[in-house]
Amino acid sequence: MSAAVEFRHLVRVAGRDLDGSKKLIVALSDLRGVGYNFSSVVTSRLGLDPRARLGSLSEDQVHQVEAALATAAKSDLPKWYYNRRNDPYTGESKQLLGSDLDFVMKGDIDGEKNVQSWKGVRHSLGLKVRGQRTRTTGRKGRTVGVRKAALIAAAKEAGEKKEEK
Repeated sequence: MSAAVEFRHLVRVAGRDLDGSKKLIVALSDLRGVGYNFSSVVTSRLGLDPRARLGSLSEDQVHQVEAALATAAKSDLPKWYYNRRNDPYTGESKQLLGSDLDFVMKGDIDGEKNVQSWKGVRHSLGLKVRGQRTRTTGRKGRTVGVRKAALIAAAKEAGEKKEEK
């Protein structure tokens, strides 16, 4: 039928422009909510070459990939492949992509804050939530340790002023 598919440097998949020069699995894992393992499972289920570049896929193959990502929860994958297992509202496991994932995560965090659970309190205070140490990490912009250069310069100035008197 058609001789060759023209290479595209930007490919639109699931509402996002992806780099066509990347390999298929790596390019799909650039989507929010799709990891390397999940993208490899999707490509193997579709029978696509995982080493092929995303820009070399035909338009039909790109639509197949989009449809497979959109209907991933209806496939017979194990529950642990999905990024939203046992949804507290519906009880089902599903795969969320992009802004849907951000929206649901924000809703979960806001729910924790409203209930005032320990995790919610930690979120509201801007502290670590999952038991990490906070003594030396997570200071968010503040300097860590002593700035020796500033102390040395201040000591020199004080010494010079003392000598002048």
